Amino acid sequence: MTRNEIDRLSIEKAKELFASGKVYKLEVGTTAGLKAIHRALFDCFYPFAGEIRKLNISKGGFRFANSLYLIPALDAIEKMPETTFEQIIAKYVEMNIAHPYMEGNGSATRIWLDMMLRRALGKVVDWRKITREAYMQAMGRSPINDLELRVLLHDALTSQTDDRDVIFHGIDQSYYYEGYEPQ
Repeated sequence: MTRNEIDRLSIEKAKELFASGKVYKLEVGTTAGLKAIHRALFDCFYPFAGEIRKLNISKGGFRFANSLYLIPALDAIEKMPETTFEQIIAKYVEMNIAHPYMEGNGSATRIWLDMMLRRALGKVVDWRKITREAYMQAMGRSPINDLELRVLLHDALTSQTDDRDVIFHGIDQSYYYEGYEPQ
C-alpha cells in the first residue's frame, strides 16, 4: 500500500472518529489520548499504531526527541498546563518535538491540539485558512520561538467546533500539510 493510499484511508478513519463522536470520549491533552487518536487513524496500516517509537527519527534535518528519553519527555509534556491559548500551543510544539510515533505524528497531533482548544477555549482551528507553506514554516521555527505559529493558528480559530464542514475539510487540509495529494 502506498503512502498516498494510507493517507486516503486514514482520512476516512479520522472523519469517522469525529462523525461517530468517539473523538469526544478520548482523554484530552494526554499521551493516552494521543495514542488513542493515532491508533484510530492508523491501526489498519501500521503495526506500531498508538505505540511510542523505540528508534530515533529525523525529518528535514531536524532530529526529534531521542527515543531513550521519550517516555520522560512525554510525561513532562502531559503535565504542561493547557488553560490558555499560549499554553496549549506550547504543549503542541513540545509534542511535535517529541514526535512519539514512527509515522502519522502530524495528523494525530493536530486532532489532539483541536481537542485541547475545544475543551479550554470552545474553539478549534479552521485548518482551511492556513496554507501548507505558512504552517510548515511556522512549525519549523516553533522549537526556537512559537510566536509565528501562535499568530497563524490564532487567526484561524473558530467557535464552530461541531461544524462538519470545518472539521472534515480541516482533516483534508491537515493531511495535505503532510504531502497527501488527492487523486
